[in-house]
Amino acid sequence: MANPIKPTIKTEFFPLALLLLTVIVSVFFYNKLPERVATHWNFAGRPDGYGSGQTQAIVFPLMAIGMYLLFLLIPYLDPKKERYEQFSKTYHIFKSIILASVVIIYLVIGLNGLGYNLPVGVIVPGLVGLLFMVLGNYLGKIKMNWFMGIRTPWTLSSEEVWNKTHRFGGKMFMLAGLLMIAQIFLPPNWRLPVFIISLAVVIFGTIGYSYVVYLREKK
Repeated sequence: MANPIKPTIKTEFFPLALLLLTVIVSVFFYNKLPERVATHWNFAGRPDGYGSGQTQAIVFPLMAIGMYLLFLLIPYLDPKKERYEQFSKTYHIFKSIILASVVIIYLVIGLNGLGYNLPVGVIVPGLVGLLFMVLGNYLGKIKMNWFMGIRTPWTLSSEEVWNKTHRFGGKMFMLAGLLMIAQIFLPPNWRLPVFIISLAVVIFGTIGYSYVVYLREKK
């Protein structure tokens, strides 16, 4: 069977380079990280969860490799696999930026474990916000499928509802990303509410919009 997303050296070079970097860094972290390192930070940017340095050195590389393999496998599993060719460029972009985000978070956690005290409370929300904005910019290009995109009963029932919801959802993702970046500059006690609002904008906004568009089309 032909590969629906047509991987090439050009499309796979960056993701594979990220994975290679992650594996190399994991060896360094495994030998250098202390027994106990911070693994989670609250919205004020203070550590509130700890774990084994050696475990953290291994978990993220395995996660990144697993995600990459999943991206390669999904088009084969999807009953609508022929649609992936229509947005293959967007699919490869999603794959690259999501893997890059995982690798950056891994580096931040590892370097903090080594004592560099990077501002996690600024980097991670900013990175997630930027990720949402980039995903939102490309969301409208995704064609109907069973694995990627905004999958509600109404988007999966109609090509028109799918397309309109994803164009609208792209704007919601970009707005949510902007709110996540903005929370960096807010007082710590404001950050959690703003984060919840950001997610609510994406989840309820897109679900509600898809239902409204479906009703209009049905009438």
